[in-house]
Amino acid sequence: MHKNLTIRTSLTLVISLFVVLLVVASVLGMTSLKSSNDSLRSIYAVDTPTLTELRNSAEELQRMRQALATMSSYLSAGNTAELTVVMKRYDGYRTVSDKLWQQYMNRPKLNAQEEALAKQADVTRTHFVNDILAPTASALKSGDLSTFNGLQASSAPPVWAKFTKTLNALQAIHVAHQKDLYESAQHTFMMMRAILGGAVALALLVGIFARQALIGAIVKPVNQAVSYFEKIASGDLSTAIAVSGKNEMSNLLAGLKRMQEALVKTVRVVRDSSEAISSGAGEIANGNADLSSRTEEQASSLEETAASMEQLTSAVKQNADNAKQASQLAVTASETAARGGAVVSQVVDTMHGITESSNKVTDILSVIDGIAFQTNILALNAAVEAARAGEQGRGFAVVAGEVRTLAQRSAAAAKEIKGLIDDSAQRVQAGSALVARAGQTMDEIVKSITKVTDIMGEISAASTEQSTGIEEVNRAVTQMDEMTQQNAALVEEAAAAAGSLEEQARHLRNAVAVFRLSGADASAPAAAAATPMLEDMSTEPALARAA
Repeated sequence: MHKNLTIRTSLTLVISLFVVLLVVASVLGMTSLKSSNDSLRSIYAVDTPTLTELRNSAEELQRMRQALATMSSYLSAGNTAELTVVMKRYDGYRTVSDKLWQQYMNRPKLNAQEEALAKQADVTRTHFVNDILAPTASALKSGDLSTFNGLQASSAPPVWAKFTKTLNALQAIHVAHQKDLYESAQHTFMMMRAILGGAVALALLVGIFARQALIGAIVKPVNQAVSYFEKIASGDLSTAIAVSGKNEMSNLLAGLKRMQEALVKTVRVVRDSSEAISSGAGEIANGNADLSSRTEEQASSLEETAASMEQLTSAVKQNADNAKQASQLAVTASETAARGGAVVSQVVDTMHGITESSNKVTDILSVIDGIAFQTNILALNAAVEAARAGEQGRGFAVVAGEVRTLAQRSAAAAKEIKGLIDDSAQRVQAGSALVARAGQTMDEIVKSITKVTDIMGEISAASTEQSTGIEEVNRAVTQMDEMTQQNAALVEEAAAAAGSLEEQARHLRNAVAVFRLSGADASAPAAAAATPMLEDMSTEPALARAA
């Protein structure tokens, strides 16, 4: 089979040829089967029923003749009972014979000869039944043996012989027709056997030719491709792949050649890339080691910072609590100072009242002093008048002296009380001034304490906010510490992964070393030396274990 002829076309041709042979054989076989079936159907549906009807109808006629003979014997013997039974049998035989004959006459005839013989036989049978058998039976029924014997002896034999001869001719026609059908079927069988034998022989020849052609077009190129695949699988990429023809196998080899060329390019790229990966992985591993060390130092610093932040949080919280307590104390002190200011205001009001009362007492003492002075003058005048009266005014003089003494003493007491009250008034005025200054001072203290209370409240609120902020910072630092610890773990894993990557790059480089390339790369290590590396590549990668 030509190499430029595609496998699809080749298979199509071979299968088409087999299909044509199969169709031809099937058509011929169906034709032969149809012919045999037609012959058998004709024998079964035409010849066999016809022969059966002719034979049975003639047999029923013969039974009618035998019945008539039996009837004549019973009539001669005077056995009327049996005669009646046989007569009924005779009628039955005639009915069956007529029915069978009518069935035959209604059938299509094979040819004109049968048509003519059938008409002749029908006329002869009708004459025999109606003109001979029927009068014979009537004669027996009437007891006329002479008429019976005359008809039986002279009329019946020649007519029956003629009918029998015609009936045999009809049967011979159908027997000859059956023979013709059999011979035709035999001829068809022999012809079909020869044709099918030739078709089988041709199919065998075509099969042998197709097998050899397909082996050359498919099996050999497939074996060649398998050989190339095995060499490529063993790492030998230096074998040149020969491509010839334009069929599917040639396309397969061409694709295999392109795959080999692409694989050569890939192997070269992988070799160069594996070297670069190995170098880069080493640098990544060193960088990850340094980063891991710095991350651990940062984690340690963050731990210390977190501890300091916890202490600072505790101190700020304590300050916030103290500020809150100081604010509460300042509020209490402000309230106490306010109450003290109110008391001082009341004291000032009381001192003003005392001053007014002292002024009133001074006025009263002034009145008392005036009254004592006037009393003294009156007493003096009374003494003068008593002295003028002499002896008679001595008692009045004594009383006037006493009154004068009392007036002088009252004036002295009033003067002394006035001095005391003046001194007390001066002191009350001084105390009022001091109390007024104390009230002003208390107002200033209350205002200052109020300001202090407000400032302490602001300090307490600021301390609370600062404590909350520091707690958030502490949580953030703690979270940063945790993240740093995680980063340190990830850096360690990255370092392990980089080491694993370097190891895998080495495995990849050793695995690629299996392939033997043409040209400058032909000095690559042998496949046997690199096979353990391929086995190592089948194990679970360390990178996957690190992940």
